[in-house]
Amino acid sequence: MSTAISPTAYNYKVVRQFAIMTVVWGILGMGLGVFIASQLVWPELNLGLPWTTFGRLRPLHTNLVIFAFGGCALFATSYYVVQRTCQTRLISDSLAAFTFWGWQAVIVGAIVTLPLGYTTTKEYAELEWPLAILLAIVWVTYGLVFFGTITKRKTKHIYVGNWFYGAFIVVTAMLHIVNHASLPVTLFKSYSAYAGATDAMIQWWYGHNAVGFFLTTGFLGMMYYFVPKQAERPIYSYRLSIVHFWALITLYIWAGPHHLHYTALPDWAQSLGMAMSIILLAPSWGGMINGMMTLSGAWHKLRTDPILRFLVVSLAFYGMSTFEGPMMAIKTVNSLSHYTDWTIGHVHAGALGWVAMISIGALYHLIPKVFGRAQMHSTGLINTHFWLATIGTVLYIASMWVNGITQGLMWRAINDDGTLTYSFVEALQASHPGFIVRALGGAFFAAGMLFMAYNVYRTVRASTPAEAEAAAQIAVVGAH
Repeated sequence: MSTAISPTAYNYKVVRQFAIMTVVWGILGMGLGVFIASQLVWPELNLGLPWTTFGRLRPLHTNLVIFAFGGCALFATSYYVVQRTCQTRLISDSLAAFTFWGWQAVIVGAIVTLPLGYTTTKEYAELEWPLAILLAIVWVTYGLVFFGTITKRKTKHIYVGNWFYGAFIVVTAMLHIVNHASLPVTLFKSYSAYAGATDAMIQWWYGHNAVGFFLTTGFLGMMYYFVPKQAERPIYSYRLSIVHFWALITLYIWAGPHHLHYTALPDWAQSLGMAMSIILLAPSWGGMINGMMTLSGAWHKLRTDPILRFLVVSLAFYGMSTFEGPMMAIKTVNSLSHYTDWTIGHVHAGALGWVAMISIGALYHLIPKVFGRAQMHSTGLINTHFWLATIGTVLYIASMWVNGITQGLMWRAINDDGTLTYSFVEALQASHPGFIVRALGGAFFAAGMLFMAYNVYRTVRASTPAEAEAAAQIAVVGAH
């Protein structure tokens, strides 16, 4: 199919803005991660100040990496993909601009409030009620722009990547609004609308699906567009992609209770969360295999294309993380892994290996196109970034596996008289070498982002506004 359509000016301005801010927030969020990892090696780095303690900076780190870096990557790529696959401009430039500035305002709000100690204390949902309301408004606007663009598409078909982006937008809105229901007391303090075990259940329904829909489903939308594009091959199985979509969104929403094994949550709810988590392995691996098999006949490109390497290695980490997660949801495994660094390693296998790598690969593909350049400034710098990111991720995960299993075994070791064999401090001392390796791995990964920033800077500087606009004016020819 190669029917020429009248020249369509896509809105690449908002894509460019989100793409640049993805890199900026990535450096800040990951740099902060290295700082707090270093605090566990050298506690003096707390600096004796309340605002720089680990307990206040860790939630800021997670918010910056998930919502600032990951969120901007999702906005940038979804706005890019929905225009190209629907062959039409975003439905409203002003609403799209509002989502950009509104999202940045939420992030700046997090940077101000979290170090000051204004927090709901809910994991991944720490922002107090004024910021939570602003976030909800921005998110609903995002949904209007995205789905509004799909309704005026010039193609009959809705490409599967847009199904994943669409589900991620709808479910994230639902999760955020329900979990943030609260009673404000002052401008910076509120109390949850739920109590006790109900509050915990709703929080982890939200918390795990922040992973399931924000950090998985959205980035699978990215995968289904950018992997075939960069490999220059059609997706391996379109049928499998549809099965993958429906199975994933049907099952993922039920997995949250596996965060609450051996708690006051009813046993049946814990077991349901465990069972659904295990079943979830099937659609997850279906998606991973679909992405990998897209490279059939194109594996040789990995020798010369570091962008494709980012995308393929991200799929490998996605496969590994989605095997590890269901295993850790099994109650007997969880009794060893829970509260240990193994969990931290698992989260970062997904966050660094899957989310960051697929985002970085997608941005390296997208940035030249929206700035009117043939390619990135330097392929060598992309290659350097790839190896820094890969080595950093492996160091991080391996150190946390060793630490986590060590901690789990030391905590459960008991003497013949039933007393604990090791004190908590002894387990902490045994963890110290792992903390050093983890900080080193994080530093490798963050350093890679600096190479990316320089590469992006040189690419953008070499383009002119006219070239960037011309990139959005080119006639849409053929199917995307």
